[in-house]
Amino acid sequence: MKLLDSIHSPEDLRKLPEEKLIALSGELREFIIDIVSAKEGHLGASLGVVELTIALHYIFNTPHDRLIWDVGHQAYGHKILTGRRTRFNTNRQFGGISGFPKREESEYDAFGTGHSSTSISAMIGMALAARLKGDNEREHIAVIGDASIASGMAFEGLNHGGVLDANLLIILNDNAIGIDPSVGALKRYLTNVKKGTAKEENIFECLNFNYSGPVDGHDLPAVMEALRRMKQIKGPRLLHLITTKGKGLKQAEENQIVYHAPGRFDRKTGELTPSPSSDQPPKYQDVFGLTLVELAEINDRIVGITPAMPTGSSLKYMMEAFPNRAFDVGIAEQHAVTMSAGMAAEGLIPFCAIYSTFLQRAYDQVIHDVALQDLPVIFCIDRAGLVGQDGATHHGAYDLAYLRCIPNMIIFTPMNETELRNMLFTVQQGVDHPVAIRYPRGRGVISGWRTPFETIPVASSRELVKGTSIALLSLGHIGNQATKAIRALGNPKEIGHYDMRFAKPLDEIRLHEVFSRYDLIVTLEDGSISGGFGSAVLEFANSNGYRQKVTCLGIPDRFIEQGTIEELQDDAGISEEAITRCLIQLLHEVR
Repeated sequence: MKLLDSIHSPEDLRKLPEEKLIALSGELREFIIDIVSAKEGHLGASLGVVELTIALHYIFNTPHDRLIWDVGHQAYGHKILTGRRTRFNTNRQFGGISGFPKREESEYDAFGTGHSSTSISAMIGMALAARLKGDNEREHIAVIGDASIASGMAFEGLNHGGVLDANLLIILNDNAIGIDPSVGALKRYLTNVKKGTAKEENIFECLNFNYSGPVDGHDLPAVMEALRRMKQIKGPRLLHLITTKGKGLKQAEENQIVYHAPGRFDRKTGELTPSPSSDQPPKYQDVFGLTLVELAEINDRIVGITPAMPTGSSLKYMMEAFPNRAFDVGIAEQHAVTMSAGMAAEGLIPFCAIYSTFLQRAYDQVIHDVALQDLPVIFCIDRAGLVGQDGATHHGAYDLAYLRCIPNMIIFTPMNETELRNMLFTVQQGVDHPVAIRYPRGRGVISGWRTPFETIPVASSRELVKGTSIALLSLGHIGNQATKAIRALGNPKEIGHYDMRFAKPLDEIRLHEVFSRYDLIVTLEDGSISGGFGSAVLEFANSNGYRQKVTCLGIPDRFIEQGTIEELQDDAGISEEAITRCLIQLLHEVR
């Protein structure tokens, strides 16, 4: 029987003799590789903290002592040791356990997370709450990476935590990489600390943290000794560990970007499972990245900005082609947006490439620094709509609603790659307002996407099919599901289909035509129904005295969990089958 099979909770872990923990770390690492190779998930980060995870649960009295994982990419070992080993094969699956820490899932998940740099602030809040309750012995531990600790929110937490007498322990997991390599002055400083060449005072000691390290994070006895030492100290402390992302799998150590979340791979060799034929349509992110390079070659005012996602957003292509005109600012969404505003104020054309769910973190900057000054920043919003197995923390469900209410904002969402390409071309010619171009994760629908550029007039739409009774108004890539649904019904003459393209401003000429012609209206979007595109159409109808029934299809007013995009679209009522069911019902009403 393997050691890991006997562990159902950290209490079982603490019963093991300490000399067996190194063997356990090998088993835990092998278990993670076995499951992720077949089920997919975040691999490299969890492999890098196996020894740390075992040591933390062995030395500290979790869940009484609060353990908070920043982001949560690295928490697989934690989940396996805290009672979820037998369910770990459902990780990130529909109806299974979440890929991130989640309070509803386990008492050991002290704080839910999926975005970076929240752990220190959460830890401080919990520590202050414990002190108010008279509990001065409980430990509060935040595990945060070198990329995440460079974020503004983490610095805010460090600044506050350093003046408190609460029991705070920060574990700095320094592997010099987030999803892409870490950037910035703090990275340079930490590199010098590791080399022993840092000449300035220790930055963490200057912030009043009792600093210890750096320690080899894969030397389990050394990590145990360091944690025991830190446990005897009270107040704000920081332990600096040096780890290797992907530790224990050769390919993951050598190619840390790809093996952050590698998809399926051979558990024995580590080789990636070959992807399907290359004649598939391209990913929207690649259409963005490659088109931006084309445009930058003919327009030297174009610049690109991303907060720590050059690979995920495909801004990497511009960073390679024009390294002086493309910038990775690290995990700093607020800075990315306001820096873009500053560039726009000086006459540049900034394309700020950012995920929908991360743009939420810079909402004030979008309003105050961009829209209020009516600066032409172009937000290229990747991962809009449902993103799949990353779940509720990463679905781009809210951007239509939270951007549509902002004055001066133009919101465009393409139905296919050609529309994305042409809108990128259009805005760099000169649009005098902020623009949001939102597109989904994954592939488009057109293989031959590199067509000659065409201008797309603002507030224009396309009539795809003319009908007699039912108008389906779709916004964005989800409109392809509507096309399939109409086709599956035999292209009934009653149904018309319109690719509306703009959520703001609406094509009001088209809408007047639609409401004058059709008896029933259906809106379709892959964003929240509350406040989204359907709401905009209803507002138009109300303002103009139209009284037709309007059916709004979109993401319902609840958080959508993890699963494949197909499963989640069906759950939300926006899959091809769900659209078909809706249209069948409406056809019964008009026939």
